[in-house]
Amino acid sequence: MPPIIGAGEFRYEYQPGWARLPEGTALQQPSGVAVDSRDRVYVYQRQGPPVLVFDRDGNLVDSWERRDGVPLEAHHIHVGPDDAVYLVDRDAHQVLIYDTSGNLQRSLGIRDQAAMQAPFNHPADVCVAPSGELYVADGYGNSCVHRFSPSGHHTGSFGAPGSGPGEFRVPHSVSVSGDGRVFVADRENNRVQVFTAVGEFVEEWTDFKCPMGVHIDTSQMVYVSDQIPRVSIYTLEGTLVSRGRTFENAHQVYTDSQGSIYGIDTANQRVQKLARL
Repeated sequence: MPPIIGAGEFRYEYQPGWARLPEGTALQQPSGVAVDSRDRVYVYQRQGPPVLVFDRDGNLVDSWERRDGVPLEAHHIHVGPDDAVYLVDRDAHQVLIYDTSGNLQRSLGIRDQAAMQAPFNHPADVCVAPSGELYVADGYGNSCVHRFSPSGHHTGSFGAPGSGPGEFRVPHSVSVSGDGRVFVADRENNRVQVFTAVGEFVEEWTDFKCPMGVHIDTSQMVYVSDQIPRVSIYTLEGTLVSRGRTFENAHQVYTDSQGSIYGIDTANQRVQKLARL
C-alpha cells in the first residue's frame, strides 16, 4: 500500500512515480511545477525540453522546445487565471510569459542584464494576484519583491537584505491570497513573511527549515514546502491544519482542482503527486 500523508480532511496518497515518460527518457533537472485550469501539469526543467506537460493521470501530452537558447535556466513556474504560463528564467534575469501551446507572448526584464534594482537579479518566482498585478520574488541577487501592473509596468518594490521584519535572505517563492495579501517564502531566514498588497509587513510564520515553495489554492489554503523535508498546510490566518514528511527537496509545490498536490523533488529529479483522499 502506498504511504498516506497528512491528517484530518487533508490526507493524501503518496504517488512518487506518477509522471509517465516515454521509455528510455527521464526528467532532466526539474525545478518547477504548476497546474492550469484543465488540470494539465507543467514541469519546468533545466535540461532537455524546458517544459513538459502532463495530464492529471501522469501521461505526457506535450513538450516545449528551447528556442534560440530561451529559456536559459529554469527556476519556478506559475499559471495565471487565464492559463498564461509564467516561466522564471533565473540566470537570464527575466520572467517569460507563454500561452498554453508554448508560444512566447511577452517578457519582463532585460535579457542577460542583472540590475540591483527592478528588474531583476536572478529572480526566483512570480505570481499573478487576483487584481491582475504581478509579484516577482527577486531572490538570489536582490533581496526584495517587485510589483508590476497587469500590463507589466513596474509599480514598486519592497524588502532589503537582512533578518528583520520585511527583510529577506533569499525570497524564494511568492503567492497572493484572494484578499491581496502577499506570502513570501524567506528561505534562509526559515520563515514565511506576510505583507499587504503594497508591501507593508503584517506578520511572519516560523517553524520551517528553509521554506522553498509557497502556494495558495482556490479554497485559500496555504501550502509551504521546506527542507525538513515536508509539506505544511495552513489557513490564511496561520493555523496549521495538516503536515506530512515528503519530497526530499521540495523546490516548488502546486495543487490541482481536486486538491491533489504536486511537488518537485530536485534531489531525485522527479515530480511527485500527493493524491487527495
